[in-house]
Parts: sequence; structure tokens; C-alpha cells
Amino acid sequence: MTIIVVLVVSFALILGAVWGIYGNLSDKLEGFLVALAGGALIVSAVIELIDPATKEASLTLALVSVFVGASVFVLLDYLVKKKWGAKGGGGLLAAITLDGIPENLALGVALIGAGPMEVAALAGSIFLSNLPEAAGGAKGMVENGRSTKNVLILWTGTAFILALAAVLGNYFLAEVSNDILSYIRCFAGGAVVASLATEVFPKAFKKDDYFAGIATALGLILAFLLNSLKK
Repeated sequence: MTIIVVLVVSFALILGAVWGIYGNLSDKLEGFLVALAGGALIVSAVIELIDPATKEASLTLALVSVFVGASVFVLLDYLVKKKWGAKGGGGLLAAITLDGIPENLALGVALIGAGPMEVAALAGSIFLSNLPEAAGGAKGMVENGRSTKNVLILWTGTAFILALAAVLGNYFLAEVSNDILSYIRCFAGGAVVASLATEVFPKAFKKDDYFAGIATALGLILAFLLNSLKK
């Protein structure tokens, strides 16, 4: 079950990249889908990552972890864009990688003993956010001059790294204390929040104007419905 879930959520990155490169992805649709993913990520960050962690560990350290996660993301995003010149999708790739590693570590642990409905909710939420983000990021990279082969390799490599993180989380973090796992989740949540502010919503509004607000609400609703399956 763990392997199947990991493959599904990781394949979303590759499928999204292929769609962004070869599919007919208009600017309006791209903005709508990115906003949809942003709405889902709001739920993921607050309900699945930060809120449970603050109830299981020190509130102060949990919130510090959120701040550290956001700060690390902002620093790496700045380096990617301003220092290393990786624009046009590079920021979204950095966002997915940075918040995805601890998120997938936590996903691997959460799948231990999870029921079918909980597995569906977790996999669905991550798939919902990964697919349009990868499509928009890959399209931006190609438009910025990267070769399609290079872009596919980057996104496939990212999918492999995140899949490996989930598998490692499942096998090696099962015995780790809830406190440590809580801080990992909060770090991921902080990175997600920062990515929403600096990458996801600005890109969505630029591409799809005010309809991005509607798409964000739809993404949030879908993620809430998926999350309700766990109850």
C-alpha cells in the first residue's frame, strides 16, 4: 500500500511536467490550476501539518519550526532566482522539493497502520497539489529556454527524491518520537506557507486574474472533502 501511494503522488510530478511541456496548457488554465493547488496546500499546511503538530509537541518549538521552514524556503528561493538564475519555473521546483521532502517523510510515517480512507485523503491532497504545480513549473522552464529533456530529467529526479523520502519515512521514522515528527511537519508547513506567498498565488493571479480567487476556494473545498474521509 505504501509503495502504491508513493508512486501515485510522485508520478503526479512527472505527469504534470509532461502535460506542461507537450500539452495545450493556456495561461488562463495554468493560473487556474496553480490557484487550485494553492487552495489545497492551505488545507495541507494547516490541517495536516501544523495544527496536529502543535497539539503533540511544544507549541513554542512547533511555531519556531514553522518560521524556520518559511525562512529556509525564502532563502533558497532567493538564491535560485537571484543568484543562480533559475527563473521560469525554478522557484516552483524549489518549493515542491523543499516542502515536499519533510512532507513526504511525514506521509511515509502516517501511512503506517492507516486505513483506506485516510490513505485516499493523504494521497489525493498531495496529488491535487503536485499535478498543476509541476505542469506550470515545467512550462515556465521550457519558455525560459531550458530543453524539454533537461526539464523532464529535473522533474523526474524531483519525483524520485520525494518518493525516496516517503519510503525512508515509512521504514526509518516509525520509531521516532512524535515531537520530532511534529517539528518535521511544522518545518514543511512553514515552507508551504512561504511558497504560497512568493510563488503560487502571485503566479496564479498573473496568469488568471481574479478567477484565481475562485480556483483557490475550489482547491480548498476539494482538499477539505478529501480530509473529511479520514474522519
